[in-house]
Amino acid sequence: MVVLMNRNRDFSDYSSRIRQGFSFGKFWRRLTPGQIVLTGFVLIAIIGMFLLMLPVSNVHGWWTNWLDALFTSTSAVCVTGLVVLDTGTYWSLFGQIVIILLIQIGGLGFMTMMTFFFLALGKRVTFHDRLLLQSSVNSSHVQGIIQFVKYILGSAFAIEAVGGILLSTVFIPQYGWGKGIWLGFWHSISMYCNAGFDLIGGFQSFTGYVDNWTLSLTVCALIVIGGLGFSVYVDLIEYFGSKLSMKKIDDRKVYSKPVHALSVHSKIVLVTTGVLIVGGAFTFYMLERSNPATMGNLSGSGKFLASLFQSVTPRTAGANTIDQAAMTSPSRLVTNVLMFIGGSPGSTAGGIKTTCIATIFITVWSVLMGKKRANCFHREIPSMTIRRAMCVFTIGMAVVILTFFIVMVNNPDLNSDFLLFEVFSAFDTVGLTCGVTTHLSSVSRMAIIIAMMIGRVGPLTIASVLTSTEKRERKNEGQFKLPDGNILIG
Repeated sequence: MVVLMNRNRDFSDYSSRIRQGFSFGKFWRRLTPGQIVLTGFVLIAIIGMFLLMLPVSNVHGWWTNWLDALFTSTSAVCVTGLVVLDTGTYWSLFGQIVIILLIQIGGLGFMTMMTFFFLALGKRVTFHDRLLLQSSVNSSHVQGIIQFVKYILGSAFAIEAVGGILLSTVFIPQYGWGKGIWLGFWHSISMYCNAGFDLIGGFQSFTGYVDNWTLSLTVCALIVIGGLGFSVYVDLIEYFGSKLSMKKIDDRKVYSKPVHALSVHSKIVLVTTGVLIVGGAFTFYMLERSNPATMGNLSGSGKFLASLFQSVTPRTAGANTIDQAAMTSPSRLVTNVLMFIGGSPGSTAGGIKTTCIATIFITVWSVLMGKKRANCFHREIPSMTIRRAMCVFTIGMAVVILTFFIVMVNNPDLNSDFLLFEVFSAFDTVGLTCGVTTHLSSVSRMAIIIAMMIGRVGPLTIASVLTSTEKRERKNEGQFKLPDGNILIG
């Protein structure tokens, strides 16, 4: 009896030591921001997979294959939009709710949504959590990060509500009040988060609404707003707010407070976005206006809407109003370029981002002009920013090439142009497809899943997780600079 009591006491002491040795809080704090972001997205995708596997998640009442469920869950969390099962006809109401929640969490960021629940429950947000939030939303400083997150959540819900009301006016006459409102708000969230999922059914997306002004302009506006970046919102509001502070004093119009100047980041985002949208729309119009399979049979206004929509949706929403497989090869090439660029940092969009391609372009132009420094809007671009841009571009292209090789080897019977289009769409979390997603092999689907996750988390984040660059940089701080090595270029 005494021996048994001693054994129980020893076991309890051993268990308490294990519990003291492993604390989730300590483990969480040891992780770098990149590791936490990657772990969070992977866990959410796995949870979504288990929920979508349940018989209650589909209209047939059977268990869904784990790979199909994982593909759908990852596509939703990474706000991509590529699907192997028709969202509108296969998934039940419960499954559609799970998908839209995954889209909302993936679009706004899981750390942002966690902060939302903390604030709703009256919990205190620690300094460590604030640092994670800063990394998650790409903010330049920790001070005021909670207020910034509140603004992100408030503006997102408000924009989604307005978009839902406008889209409901399109769907209610066709589907009735209940389903029409559900479709309106569901698609509003999907488009604002740049997800590209739709409930129309038949893998047709919005092809039946190609000449509908309300739907096309509303969806385009949601995609562009979601892809600008939250920091740009704040900058624009402060700018126009200072402009509206003008008062009339002594028959003179003066500003009651100093006019807020837009940051270089916001200027680059707005200019690059405008150039890509206008240039892309003009290019698609010229290439597809005579193609009877896409825009050839549309009216003048229909061609304008279709060109504008095709220019906006690769940035990176994934909805479409024309058949992507029926486009000409040059149009698919332009679409690949737009998908690779994507949206802007700190937004719901994917891709290498507008600021990255703008930085590379400015740097190349400066070298061609014989300038020693890269300048933009009377400001010099830091060398570290240029290095990060080149790194993101290089890693992005490497991931696309490697994924394309894997997919092409495992699907030799499919069109290689369509497969390349699919890979670009996956890595850049777009969701546009030429109809080959359902025909991919299991190995190719896993490669596409990994590409979607890398594209959503970010190439630099993945690289930092794999190489532990942050720890190495802290270790090497204070060491003297190595001599320069001359390397011939060009």
